[in-house]
Amino acid sequence: MSGRVVFIGGERVVLAENPLKSGGQAAVFEVEGQPGSVVKIYHEPPGPEQERRLCRMLTMAPLGGRPVDFTQQPELAWPTAPARDPGGEFVGYAMRKFGEPEHVQLVALFSRAQRLRMFPDRADWKFLLGVSWNLAFMTARMHDEDLVIGDFSSNNVVVDRNGFITFLDCDSIAFTDPVSGEAFPCEMHTADYSAPERQAGGPATRASDDFALAVLIYQILTAGNHPFGGVLHDSDSQATVKDNIAASCSYVVRPERVVIPRGVIDPSVLPPALLALAHRAFGLGVTNPPARPSAREWLVALTQERPSVRTCTARPLHSYGSHLDACPWCARLAATGVDTFGATPLPDGTPVPEQEWGLRAVLIAAAVIVLILVVVVLTYA
Repeated sequence: MSGRVVFIGGERVVLAENPLKSGGQAAVFEVEGQPGSVVKIYHEPPGPEQERRLCRMLTMAPLGGRPVDFTQQPELAWPTAPARDPGGEFVGYAMRKFGEPEHVQLVALFSRAQRLRMFPDRADWKFLLGVSWNLAFMTARMHDEDLVIGDFSSNNVVVDRNGFITFLDCDSIAFTDPVSGEAFPCEMHTADYSAPERQAGGPATRASDDFALAVLIYQILTAGNHPFGGVLHDSDSQATVKDNIAASCSYVVRPERVVIPRGVIDPSVLPPALLALAHRAFGLGVTNPPARPSAREWLVALTQERPSVRTCTARPLHSYGSHLDACPWCARLAATGVDTFGATPLPDGTPVPEQEWGLRAVLIAAAVIVLILVVVVLTYA
């Protein structure tokens, strides 16, 4: 069934009945007959400030206005036109569609199953290092253009098969109109990526972006481990990541204060220069914003590390930092039975976790033994 009718740049379009996704502020709908476009419709009527924000954004061409090469998708899901209801009221905006199978949310890289499904032949640590580089590069470029991401999280970034990223929800980006001088703040933020000053109601700044960037890079390079996970020894067992950030306590910096969750990857998998930046971000930088490493500092450190990544001789999907003498993922596989960056495939090509394959192998072996016994009995009967 068809859904709502809106006008995009004067053209009448029909939206899909059900949204692709819906959040607290708005819902995103596909456009019938236009597979490459979507429309974001606000749940509540947006005020004049939001309309002025959008109109100003439509006159801007951030980051040069186009991808840096022909293989790369647009770097920002920037508004392309206002959306109005049949009465002419502003209700949202149109933009390019970014979704599967071409793009997946950054959070998918934190899941072994999702990495194997979406990037079966390239989702190794070297690929994650490249995604981290792209994320730092994009953040630095946006800061150079006086744009603050604000609501910076793993759900607001998508990545394609080449590791290129695109920022979503650009209507919440903070910026100042250079013509009128009007400031457009970012009111949204995601708790697990919010620095203490943002949790306390402070404005989005480059420094708050730097905090979120550090968390995301650490998560990417440790296959999903949040640096503020775990429970503090002297806190409520129901404490959350948000609580740990507010308490300025990360197991990366203060492991003695945290009951670290099982399965957490040791921070030492990060090369020394990157681990030093993480210590700054999750130590002094939690409560002292100027002490946080900038996007450009992350970019320099990541650039220096990329050429020297090593590849495991035993498993081609195991790559790791040049500071390590042996493959950490093989050691983890031997200790836990879980292959963080690989899987034994089933006959149909579907990856299977090592634990499941171990059970499957036992069952197959048992079936073979039974068959041999049957053959022996029949032979000598």
